[in-house]
Amino acid sequence: MRSNEIFTETARRYMDTVFRLAFSYLKSRADADDVTQNVLLKLYRYDGAFESEAHCKHWLIRVTINECKSALRSPWRRTEDIADYANTLALPTPEHTELLETVMKLPPKYRAAIYLFYYEGYATAEIAELLGMPEATVRTHLARGREKLRTMLTEADDYDGQTAI
Repeated sequence: MRSNEIFTETARRYMDTVFRLAFSYLKSRADADDVTQNVLLKLYRYDGAFESEAHCKHWLIRVTINECKSALRSPWRRTEDIADYANTLALPTPEHTELLETVMKLPPKYRAAIYLFYYEGYATAEIAELLGMPEATVRTHLARGREKLRTMLTEADDYDGQTAI
């Protein structure tokens, strides 16, 4: 087990990242809270040593993804309205809120790749390792996710009576 000071500092540093990744997978604040709690409990019980901060973050993201996949298989899954969650975040502009809502409407495989690439700053090789898939598949998920986002945002602009970009 980790010392309380090290655990507390690590949990404080990465709890938000774990929660956001879990929420992007599960679309439920309650489920994301449960996953975050499970991941932090696993971190507390982990006996191994991390080589670096990057190794620790990588481990946490991998455990989070695995916990999310387990939660998705649960028969008691519940979903939450993304707009309600977006309203609780301190996003700088309404455009950021709209983009978050649109990203959350993507299929999970695209949503995870986009989150890890754009929000966490991982390279495609690192995402491939985290998600357990070939790097080319990650690049495909990113490209298709971007295209879906572009289409969804263009349709929303057209629907609002604005011209598409």
